[in-house]
Amino acid sequence: MSTSYRLPYDNVIDADGHVLEPPDVWEKYIDPQLRDRTMRIRTNSQGHEYLEIDGRPSKFFDMRIFALVGTMGQSPEEAAKLVNRSYHEVAPFGAMDAKERVQLLDQEGLVAAILYPTLGLAWECEVEDPELAAAYARAYNRWIIDFCSDSGGRLIPIAHISLADPHEAARELARCVKAGAKGAFLAPYTPTNKAHAHPDHEVFWAAAQDLDVVVGIHPTGEPPAKRVYQRFKDMKWAVWYHNVLGGQGPQQAFFALWQYGLFDRFPTVKVALLESGAGWIGAALDRMDTTYETSLGKTVPLKEKPSFYFRRQCWISGDPDETALPLIMEHVGADRFFWATDFPHFDHPRNYLEELGQLVSSLSEQSRQGILGTNVARAYGL
Repeated sequence: MSTSYRLPYDNVIDADGHVLEPPDVWEKYIDPQLRDRTMRIRTNSQGHEYLEIDGRPSKFFDMRIFALVGTMGQSPEEAAKLVNRSYHEVAPFGAMDAKERVQLLDQEGLVAAILYPTLGLAWECEVEDPELAAAYARAYNRWIIDFCSDSGGRLIPIAHISLADPHEAARELARCVKAGAKGAFLAPYTPTNKAHAHPDHEVFWAAAQDLDVVVGIHPTGEPPAKRVYQRFKDMKWAVWYHNVLGGQGPQQAFFALWQYGLFDRFPTVKVALLESGAGWIGAALDRMDTTYETSLGKTVPLKEKPSFYFRRQCWISGDPDETALPLIMEHVGADRFFWATDFPHFDHPRNYLEELGQLVSSLSEQSRQGILGTNVARAYGL
C-alpha cells in the first residue's frame, strides 16, 4: 500500500494504531496448560471461519466483522466482496506484518506507531474465569512485544491488562514493562463490575505509578449487559448508531477515576483516554468542575477541581476529522492531546493524513508539534 500524501512535519507519532493478529497468536503464546482453552479461529463444516473462545464459538462475534475490520478506505461495495474471505486473506499491507508496518510508516512519514490489538479486543467480554483472562492477556502481551522487537523502537507495544485479578494485573504490568512494553490498556468495563479506580484495584494503580507508565482506557467489545448505550431494544441492528455511541463506555470509566479520588491517591499516575473522540472533553471538564463546587462535590475525595488533575495527569486522543479540536485544545491545554490513525479499522476513513494536515494547519508551532508527536513521546517516555 502506498500513500500519495505525506505531512510536511517531522516527529509525527500515531498514538493509537492497530494490528491484525495472526490467527494462531493465542495458540502459540498461551501458557501450555491452557492451550485447549485458548482463543483461536476455526473453520466449520460449511467452510466458514468462526472465533472460538474457551472451547466454544464466540457468543458475540461473527468472524465477518473481523474480515471487515481491515477494510479502512474501501467502499461498502468493495468491503462486501471481502466479507466471506478468510481473516488472514483480507489483512491489508502493514496490518499483520511488522516489516510491512515499518514500511508503511516510512511511506506516510511517521516515525512511530503505538499499537493495540484487534482480535484481542474481543475476548474479555466473554471470559469470566480470572485465570483464563490472565492467560489470554499474557499470550497477547508476549506476542506484541515480540512483534515490535525488531522495529528499532518504531513500533511501540502496549500491554493488555485485565482487572479480573488485580494482583495478577500488577504482576503482568511489571513483567511487560520489563520486557519492553511502554504502557498498558484496560477495557472500559471490569469483569467484577467494580469501577477501575475502586479500592480493590489499588495494587494495580500502585504498580502503574511506580513503573511510570501510561494506562489507557481503550474501547473493546462489550457484553450486552454492560453496554451503556443499548437502552432501545429494537436497535440491535443499528451498527452505525452503536459505533457513534461507542465512546460512552470509556467515558464512564474515565469519569469514575475522579469519583473514586484516584489522582490524589496516586499523584503521578498517568491515564490516557483513547479512541473515544476528544472534542467533548472541554464541555465535560466544565461540567465536572461546576458540579464539584456544589454539594455533589462532597462525594468526590479530591482536594482540587477535576480539571486540575486532567491537566496534570491525563491525556486524550482525538481523531484527525474532529474539525473543532483546535478550539478545544486551546481551551483545555494543547499538551493534553494526541492524534491517532485507528489503522486499519474500517470505522475511520483512509485519508487521515490529509485530515490531520488540515487539523493542525491553524495551530501554533508549539501546539502543532505537541499533538503530532511531542505530547505522546513525553507521556510514554519514547
